[in-house]
Amino acid sequence: MFTEADTVNQITLEIARTLGFGGGDVPTAISESHAAIILGVKPTTLANWRCTGRYNLPFIKTGRLVRYRVVDLAAWIASRRLGGED
Repeated sequence: MFTEADTVNQITLEIARTLGFGGGDVPTAISESHAAIILGVKPTTLANWRCTGRYNLPFIKTGRLVRYRVVDLAAWIASRRLGGED
């Protein structure tokens, strides 16, 4: 039986592979455009979610620069998973 931490780690590695990072080279934070690719939405959708607070998806903002931590994306994806429980 997989724990939530195992699921988040697995998703984190899948995110890294999708973005072209090999092996253990998992980036700490990724750009808004990369996060949009991972989630299958447009960057403008992420901006909308941030402004409206529609989803509790953590992000880091420094000035105009927006970054998403890979581990936060993985945890958010894992928390939204429905069905298929072993």
